[in-house]
Amino acid sequence: MATPSPAKSMGDPGITPLSPTHVLNDSEENEPTRHPYVVVVAIDFGTTSSGYAYAFTKEPECIHTMRRWEGGDPGVSNQKTPTTILLSPDRKFHSFGYAARDFYHDLDPTESKQWLYLEKFKMKLHTTANLSIDTDLHAANGKKVKALDIFAYALAFFKEQALKELSDQAGADFDNADVRWVITVPAIWKMPAKQFMREAAYKAGLVSRDNPDQLIIALEPEAASIYCRKLRLHQMVDLGNKTALNGYSPTENVGVGMTQGKTPIPFRSILMKLFLLVTLKCCFCCCLGDRYVVVDCGGGTVDLTVHQIRMPEGHLKELYKASGGPYGSIGIDYEFEKLLCKIFGQDFIDQFKIKRPAAWVDLMIAFESRKRAAAPDRSNPLNINLPFSFIDYYKKFRGHSVEHALKKSK
Repeated sequence: MATPSPAKSMGDPGITPLSPTHVLNDSEENEPTRHPYVVVVAIDFGTTSSGYAYAFTKEPECIHTMRRWEGGDPGVSNQKTPTTILLSPDRKFHSFGYAARDFYHDLDPTESKQWLYLEKFKMKLHTTANLSIDTDLHAANGKKVKALDIFAYALAFFKEQALKELSDQAGADFDNADVRWVITVPAIWKMPAKQFMREAAYKAGLVSRDNPDQLIIALEPEAASIYCRKLRLHQMVDLGNKTALNGYSPTENVGVGMTQGKTPIPFRSILMKLFLLVTLKCCFCCCLGDRYVVVDCGGGTVDLTVHQIRMPEGHLKELYKASGGPYGSIGIDYEFEKLLCKIFGQDFIDQFKIKRPAAWVDLMIAFESRKRAAAPDRSNPLNINLPFSFIDYYKKFRGHSVEHALKKSK
């Protein structure tokens, strides 16, 4: 494991939802039995990537992001790890994130059929009409597995990682009872989906049913709104300059990197800069009852919420509930897969996923890298290189070359 990332003064960890229904009443405020938590750990369970951050209650302004994960993708910089999970053939948890994907990638194709590999499964909670604890997910090999088990495995993994990092910092085993857990969820999720995450947290052992207040299910735009209010002026992204687009000049390729360290910038980070600017400009000019829009562009969903700062207390009020839908970046992945099916055939793509799972993973990694290099002012096409395994298997499957299929599709 790499050394812990340095703490950054980025915001306030107290990200309890701030809509009126979550405001504490006087009797709650005077409760003397509240546990004096030592640290707040927030888990961002994303559609594409996931991670956590934490802050000690004595230093709420000092946010620690999780350790850098081993592994990674060429051309992609990500503080978080992919939301992928791997179960062994006997349905036991094996690994999560890069470790899960790399292990699955290295399995022999005949052996990989027995393993249960799942990725980008969070959207199931949003798209399932009758969501329940019995809802199933489908692994890459087509086998069904309980969604509650998968989410619980993932949360248990983050619990273990976070407690280990805290223990390393403290120099002794860190007690889970001293941790206030936060799980962020999209604002447009319905109550069954939010309750599902709580049930998964119970099953994962983050908190017990006897102490439900140890876990906060926080809405992502409300957490972002607090973050924005804590930022300093020098942390704002100035888009007032006409020569810049999303913080970049027209001559600068998106994803090339910043001047310091030349670190590649994820596409979502660029969207978040735009979102932060919109929010911050309203926050910094707020007077009595000022209002602003929070735009949350994620991997699975995109939603908009209108907030109002109520002075003089500075309380946050939700004027309009979040609206949006499944318009996140994985929609582009689905369209890319539909294009492949159109060119090479649905039957071939289905078989290729099963027969050459590692090559399919490689192909989608390459697509993700090229996707993040897209820019509004880019006129030339983005080329995706097909793996040799794809080309070879297609020739065996169809009896003619990939070039023949491409020409036929034009």
